[in-house]
Order: sequence, then structure tokens, then C-alpha cells
Amino acid sequence: MKILVINPNASAAMTGEIERAAREVASSGTQIIAVNPADGPESIEGHYDDVYAAVGVLECIRRHEGEGIDAYLIACGNDPALAAAREMVRAPVLGIGEAAMHVATMLGGHFSVITTLARTNVQLEDNVLRYGMSHACRSVRDVSLPVLGLEGDEAYGKMRDVIVDAIENDAAETIVLACAGMAAMAKRLSEELSIPVIDGVQGGVRLLEALVGLGAATTKIRSFAPPGAKTYRGAFAYAAPGARPANE
Repeated sequence: MKILVINPNASAAMTGEIERAAREVASSGTQIIAVNPADGPESIEGHYDDVYAAVGVLECIRRHEGEGIDAYLIACGNDPALAAAREMVRAPVLGIGEAAMHVATMLGGHFSVITTLARTNVQLEDNVLRYGMSHACRSVRDVSLPVLGLEGDEAYGKMRDVIVDAIENDAAETIVLACAGMAAMAKRLSEELSIPVIDGVQGGVRLLEALVGLGAATTKIRSFAPPGAKTYRGAFAYAAPGARPANE
């Protein structure tokens, strides 16, 4: 089984961290291929970054067409380009934000989402609604740190404090980490606080393995039907639907 793990930002260093987290839980027969776009933001922290990152996600999928990819994981908590990616391919596609929320609801009645900066809260709140998780999500909280600042004892301390606040004041029973850069902290936080802390990279890999094992594929009726053939002009002419081979 081949899983293409896409870091939507252009940071090769973060891609390496994501790859390590994915390989740590992948089954022996699963090949993890971790990639990132050559162009785009080095971190994703708002709607503007999301738009450029989304193009990069689709480019990564296109670049690896024909390589026998069985499943795709978009490794950013905002899940950029998730719906568009599902239109492109038949193989299962998960975003780590959606994956982590589903896992959290299997382990507790209510969860809180932990993100980086306050400016990203609204995007995650929108996703909670989109994924039908409003009944289970108690809060979206941020640690007031940028994506590239999620390392070291100070960052861990802030993460811990925010999670404790969510447990005590929001009645959170499980925690969703909404940034792939938080993956390395998940196990330590879970053990120290005695609460399930869900990293969507690892949760997403295991969910994709299950979906592939079931022989499941993304529906091509209505919601994620392939885009209709049309002309794209200028720099994006190559990306026009029908201008590339279909990825089965």
C-alpha cells in the first residue's frame, strides 16, 4: 500500500517531521511517500496562505499520478484543497483535521481543537460545521504561536496550559491537534494529562490503511464527481480538466 502524505506548505524540514510521525504508526506493508510543493508559503496561517497552499496540494497529486498511490493524506489541520483533491482521484483522501475529529469522537463525547494562532480559529470553526461536528466540539483554542515556533519547552508548556484550560473550562474529553507541527508533542501530552490527544497525521495514516483495506474509494456521484472538461487559460492551461490523464 502506498500513501502519499502531502505537507501543503513549502517547508522541507516540516515534511521530514511529518514523515517521521507517519512512519511511526504505518503498518509494515505500507509505504509512506512524504512530499511538499516546491512553491508556496513556508507555513499556513490564514485564508490567504490556504489558497496558495491548495494549489500546491493539487500539484503534488498531479505530480505523482501514475505511481500507484492507494491513498492521500493532506497534512495540515485546515485541510486545504480537501474537496478538490477528492474530485481529482478515486483513492481515499483525508485531511488531518477531519481525520483527527473523527478519531476524537470515537474516544470521548466532546473534544476541543488546539491550533496555532487566533487568526486560524475561524477556519477551524468553519470546518467543525462543515464536518457535522458541532455537537461534539466544545471549543477551538489557540496557543498564540506560529507554525514554525512549535518546538521546545516553551511551546510545550503553552500547549499543556491551553489543553488543561480546555479540560477544566470547556469540559473537553479528547483533544484534537490542528497542526501537523504539533505531532511530536501528542504522545507526551496524552500521557502527562491522561487524556486522548489526537494527532491527525498518525490518525489519518491508520484510517487510510483501514479504508484501503476495505477496498473503499471516493464516490464519483455528485459531491466529488470529476470536474467537467473546460478550457483553462494562461498559466493554468495545463491543469484544465481533461488535459491530464485520470488518476484511477
